[in-house]
Amino acid sequence: MVSPRHDWNLSPADARTLQADWAQRVLVRDEVGDVNRIGGVDVGFEQSGSVTRAALVVLSWPDLQVMERQLARVPTTFPYVPGLLSFREMPAILAAWEQLQHKPDLLLCDGQGTAHPRRFGIACHLGVWLDLPTIGVAKKRLVGRHEDVGNDKGSAVPLLDKNERIGTVVRSRTGVNPLYVSAGHRISQDTAVEWVMACLTRYRLPEPTRQAHRLASLEK
Repeated sequence: MVSPRHDWNLSPADARTLQADWAQRVLVRDEVGDVNRIGGVDVGFEQSGSVTRAALVVLSWPDLQVMERQLARVPTTFPYVPGLLSFREMPAILAAWEQLQHKPDLLLCDGQGTAHPRRFGIACHLGVWLDLPTIGVAKKRLVGRHEDVGNDKGSAVPLLDKNERIGTVVRSRTGVNPLYVSAGHRISQDTAVEWVMACLTRYRLPEPTRQAHRLASLEK
């Protein structure tokens, strides 16, 4: 069942309130089911940020072959506010989602999941909105602390905030900067890491978000 929608015409204060409310709906437990298709999503901007460009790529599982690519452009209506990026990016993502002929069973998002001050990053927001298992795969830390992570591929340490594990810091390739992986919705923190590692090829990013990043960055 898809959760009730909300209005996108919100002030930053109202958006923070909504995050705190909707964070209660996030399920950090495994309800993934059978996976035949994995999606990746990333967002870019055009015309000095006035247009949001969202890329969605769907890959077959387990061979990670691209099945479909969709790109959507919509006017940007929400300001850039750290911690509220989903309100800026999701209208374009949802427009791309509506164009998909092959909906994924699991979605990897270029951004945060529960590794967020209010435990409601874009992966959580999309997951609850779509009632879909989602994972946040971020290139940078937004909140939390962690011990040093080993230099070898597969090394991982917990990402903690206020004595709560909000994600995992993962070395996806030897000698490169780690990724910040966190549950989005309907998946546990450990299973989120397992899926990200399973989707790695020879690059730093897992293949679904790597393909989405290429599409979001290169299409003009």
